[in-house]
Amino acid sequence: MKFAHISDTHLGQYRSKIDRENDTYDAFSQAIAKSIEEKVDFVILSGDIFDKSKPPNKAIVLLMQQLKLLKQNDIETYFILGDHDQPKQSREKPIHSIFKENLADVAHHIGDGVPITFKDSNVLLVGFDHQERGVDVEELKKKFQEIDSVAKERKGHSILVLHQGITEAHEFADDFNANELPKNFTYYALGDIHAKFEKKYDFLGGPLTYPGPIELSSKDPISEVARGFYIVDISGDEAVPNWIELKLRPRFVIETTPTKLHEKINELISKIEPNQKPLLRLIISEFNGWDEIRAETELLNEHFLDWTYKTENNKQQFPITIADFEDIHEKFRELATKNVGNELAELAFDKIYPATDEKEGISEIIIENYKKFKEAEHE
Repeated sequence: MKFAHISDTHLGQYRSKIDRENDTYDAFSQAIAKSIEEKVDFVILSGDIFDKSKPPNKAIVLLMQQLKLLKQNDIETYFILGDHDQPKQSREKPIHSIFKENLADVAHHIGDGVPITFKDSNVLLVGFDHQERGVDVEELKKKFQEIDSVAKERKGHSILVLHQGITEAHEFADDFNANELPKNFTYYALGDIHAKFEKKYDFLGGPLTYPGPIELSSKDPISEVARGFYIVDISGDEAVPNWIELKLRPRFVIETTPTKLHEKINELISKIEPNQKPLLRLIISEFNGWDEIRAETELLNEHFLDWTYKTENNKQQFPITIADFEDIHEKFRELATKNVGNELAELAFDKIYPATDEKEGISEIIIENYKKFKEAEHE
């Protein structure tokens, strides 16, 4: 027996170009097609199915088509809601409840924490919709204890489905630590983190994975990082996740200088397939102004669907010599007088600074700012 674990599909996310919106739909369709090809028994969608709680019609239609396709191939679908799927206002209903009758025929919402069994098997599934930090997460931790005792009594596989960030998976994720999860599940199907993450902890009953998103989100920088999902084999005693990489629109990251930019672009163009314009991120060092690369923009617009750039200014270092120290205080006195007036400058330099016992710390601040002043003089 095996299942697909897909997450963070973000269907319907806004793109400045329609081709990029379609890229997300194509990635999802590709994941479903691969799941059917691999003859999985069921599919788990671990949240952020849509990018917004009120998705565009095209996203809704595409999802329903793909869910029906799975059902036609005798493949069940189980899903939970991510934070993007849920309305910000409590009086509004999430999209899945609006289409509840139609959706019930092709997919099962398991985000209420109630354990269910896959068909007549010994596979247990428990899911929770995304919970906000604070009180909601603390309540979730209490529910973990209840479902852990249920999983402990099971002889077969138990799968926990969550859309939360754990600290070990991302430096800014702080919903909870991995050791706060229930211990007796054989697979932890997580979503929310926009990066592939796979780990087997000694204190958990099985592997913990984040597939990451199936495509770059509109907020992610263009990168060459692979995107995909997991197909998990549970035919044995242990769950074995297998990473499936999706074939997406080509993307490149190039580090260059303005003088070498034209050469780098032409080198890349020679490798491009004409039927699919790629994405490009430029990291330009020794950059002194837009005029240096303005001539290349027409070439970039012609051959790339979308491109972004990051610049690093050409800053020289100006070491401070011992001779400079005699001039530091006078220079800053001059700058202070110019910016705050003679009266305040005199108060700072003639009364406050001589009276303080922390001259060393103040001197360090003055010297550091003097370095910046010297750099500015040379720009």
